[in-house]
Amino acid sequence: MDNSILTLQSPLDMHLHLREQEMLQLVAPLSARSFAAAVIMPNLLQPVDSLAAVTSYHKAIVNACGAELFTPYMTLFFRDYSKDELMSAREAVLGVKLYPAGITTQSEAGVRDFDAIGTTVALLEELDIPLLVHGESNGFVMDRETEFLQVYEWLANNFPKLRLVMEHISTAAALRFLERHPQVAATVTLHHLMLSLDDVAGGLLQPHLFCKPIAKTPQDRDALRQAVFQGHPQLMFGSDSAPHPRHAKECCGCAAGIFSAPVALPMLAQLFEEADCLDTLPIFVTENAVRFYKIEPPAKNVYLGRQKWCVPELYGMVRPFLAGNELRWNLLDVETTD
Repeated sequence: MDNSILTLQSPLDMHLHLREQEMLQLVAPLSARSFAAAVIMPNLLQPVDSLAAVTSYHKAIVNACGAELFTPYMTLFFRDYSKDELMSAREAVLGVKLYPAGITTQSEAGVRDFDAIGTTVALLEELDIPLLVHGESNGFVMDRETEFLQVYEWLANNFPKLRLVMEHISTAAALRFLERHPQVAATVTLHHLMLSLDDVAGGLLQPHLFCKPIAKTPQDRDALRQAVFQGHPQLMFGSDSAPHPRHAKECCGCAAGIFSAPVALPMLAQLFEEADCLDTLPIFVTENAVRFYKIEPPAKNVYLGRQKWCVPELYGMVRPFLAGNELRWNLLDVETTD
């Protein structure tokens, strides 16, 4: 292929919300087309906190994706698990996802007492099951991620063999934490590479750019960009694509979440090209995740090309990230190589 074509081998989305029922049917094929696999979040109306629930949700996702070659890597919602429960489930899940109670969408059943999680975390370390963490406190919204670093510090120091993932980091302070703890990994979203709080609330409020963790300062955004563009070995792409129907976003008390799945790879290609580092994009979207999680994703080539297109205003009932904008890169074709 000519040099206007970018081939990504088995791109991965290591943090994805697919929701349920009608929303699942709408959004799952969009991710399944672009990615070889994704880590699926378990914060449904009824949290995915048992092997039976994992099995049922996995089946629903596979059915929604149709003929696309796509592996949903499942997760369990954190609670007090016995060793037998975790041993029974570990072949079916890639990790366990911890939410502080009430910190984001459908996380009310999350952790309220962090002093009580040690027994389960020790089992995860023993069984080599990764722990994925939404790392925010209940403090002032701009300080929540930084305040939560003390919990990460406790986890990293007390469970040194635990495969710990800081989800959707949004601050320079989180990057400095990673420098001190090379055994820890983190996901970074497309929107945190693009947005600051000024984009969300600097003029008229933009509800479709409201997410948790909220976009931070330009300095935080630029620090994330520098680390990602340079191929930081502890950073993986995780879209945190989180669809909500338009009526739940364009209202008082709007839901948190940005639906970026349809534009994730084309916009990443555009950002990396603008930074003159397209060669490091595979590190971010495939290689670091494969190494950290010890996975062999489906063999799938995704071809992107320099082809302008306009992002639709709506996908069904959901407004996507960058709706109405013209992008320079587009998904041209997909080839399975198994």
